[in-house]
Amino acid sequence: MKTLLLQADERSVKYAGELLQRGEIVAIPTETVYGIAADCTDGDAVAKIFAAKGRPQDNPLIVHIASRDMLEGVVSSFPPQAEKLAAAFWPGPLTMILPRGDKLCDATCAGLSSVGVRFPAHPVAQAVIRAAGVPLSAPSANLSGKPSPTNARDVFADMQGRLPLVLDGGDCKAGVESTVVSLLGDIPVILRPGYITREQMQDVLGTEVLVSQAITHAVKAGEKVLSPGMKYRHYAPDAMLTLVKGDFASFREYVRGMPEKNVFCLCFDGEEKDLPVPAISYGKKGDGAAQAHALFSALRELDRRGAKTVYVRCPEETGISLAVYNRLLRAAAFRVIDLGGDGKNR
Repeated sequence: MKTLLLQADERSVKYAGELLQRGEIVAIPTETVYGIAADCTDGDAVAKIFAAKGRPQDNPLIVHIASRDMLEGVVSSFPPQAEKLAAAFWPGPLTMILPRGDKLCDATCAGLSSVGVRFPAHPVAQAVIRAAGVPLSAPSANLSGKPSPTNARDVFADMQGRLPLVLDGGDCKAGVESTVVSLLGDIPVILRPGYITREQMQDVLGTEVLVSQAITHAVKAGEKVLSPGMKYRHYAPDAMLTLVKGDFASFREYVRGMPEKNVFCLCFDGEEKDLPVPAISYGKKGDGAAQAHALFSALRELDRRGAKTVYVRCPEETGISLAVYNRLLRAAAFRVIDLGGDGKNR
């Protein structure tokens, strides 16, 4: 299959819509990461997403809408908490887990009775959904398990020959996938952290929002999950990653003692020059938004530079940084070393 890489404009968006109406899949930009889109009601089309990514069939997809009217048939109910969150954060990087509607194919929901739905803020994503005329299932546009793409070049590198079209809408603003919150119970539960934080949602709802243990711990084998990004190793470069907690001095000395070849570090801005091995920055210390924006590009750069072993400066575990920590934990398959120290990066 030949894959076209086209700048997103009126003509290419129309073509994307036509492909989606014919049951094809298309890579599109969103404000979070690039996604592979298909008609969420068409099981054969959605199956092409799983094939292109090499994605496990029990990993549910998120449905993207371009208007509140598109919720009809996607969800069977939209409770008051969902109304409040939608008013505050839609369009934007928030996915809500709700009871599924009758229009969705089973493949979109991995056979579950619930579905994740969001209204993306990116104008190109909205235009493509409107051109297709249906809500779109759209996971990240990368090979399963690899770092998510935040620009069209990285999508093309992963998906050339696997789908007919990649739309280039520029670099993604957020850089990590949407926050996923379950509204299936009385108390909202964050299943995947993202750009919208627990504190923001609590302010809007005026009630407690819980954080799933699966954000910082591996789920049990065979356990069903309601959200993507919970069950499998994700976001990982070819190298073996290890998160290292502790102050910078302790981190530097730990890395200095490593005998492996092709050792690299992921660090914070300005620390590269003080490390004894090649280092790539993934943002400013304490700045979760900057880290989120840079993280996946930094992970992909490790592959381009042939890294085999990577030690990572650990981000904080609050606010947007929790999303960064979660992605790094999964990329590292939960390998974490705690050196002690000042504890400021824990």
